[in-house]
Amino acid sequence: MTLRYAYNTNGAASHRLDDAIRLIAEAGYDGVALTLDHHHLDPLADDWEREAARVRDLLASLNLGSVIETGARYLLDPSDKHEPTLVTASAEGRARRVAFLNRAIDVAGLLGSETVSFWAGVPKPGVDRGEAQDWLDQGLAQVCDHAARAGVSVSLEPEPGMLVETVGDYERVAAFHPQLKLALDTGHCLVTGDVEPEDAVRGHASRLGTVAIEDMKRGDHTHLPFGQGDMNVAAVLRALKDVEFGRLVCVELSRESPRAHQAIPESIRYLKAAETA
Repeated sequence: MTLRYAYNTNGAASHRLDDAIRLIAEAGYDGVALTLDHHHLDPLADDWEREAARVRDLLASLNLGSVIETGARYLLDPSDKHEPTLVTASAEGRARRVAFLNRAIDVAGLLGSETVSFWAGVPKPGVDRGEAQDWLDQGLAQVCDHAARAGVSVSLEPEPGMLVETVGDYERVAAFHPQLKLALDTGHCLVTGDVEPEDAVRGHASRLGTVAIEDMKRGDHTHLPFGQGDMNVAAVLRALKDVEFGRLVCVELSRESPRAHQAIPESIRYLKAAETA
């Protein structure tokens, strides 16, 4: 089988969304991992439905699939990165995160996206982890209910430093939310060290909602261009092919936005070479 690749628009943040999408299509990708943000299909704008329909038509004209990503840094709070989250102490803040995730699900429904990927959040100092877990479960129940009504897949991404940071953490949460798929960022496995990326692919094949790939050094949560870290890319791609993963494999290089016009084609060339090696 041939794998299908996408590029995350958080790695093209210096470009207009349409320009980024066209660069991705021209490079030969099969899809776009669309990080909803204030400048890339703002989900909080009054005209979000019209903009989503426009982007849907653009993707269709370029024969691109999509995944919706929700990791924008300052979309909900301009003064506090990634806040509020599902484990924020403020009930109002948690409700805003749930409302945003539900809107992301609505956008995915309009675009026909493969899944919506999101994470749990980092408990602030002084927050009891047991209480944070309760908040997370409450939020996940609301998000999963909305996704079920919309007929949209949702996937939880383990993120280093967050309440859910390993695939083992995901397994424990998903036991109570069986609808929830795994958004596996293979680089994060190198950071947490709990499992090799290719083993995570094989061990969770039936639960994979989406997969992200990039290079990364062990123990260092820095997304790197391919060839600059410790990722055995060929092994990960081989595992994805072995389990017949048919969804988009998404390149996430958020630090490469200033050179996205180069990073976008470089990345797919590297992946294609690694796939056939």
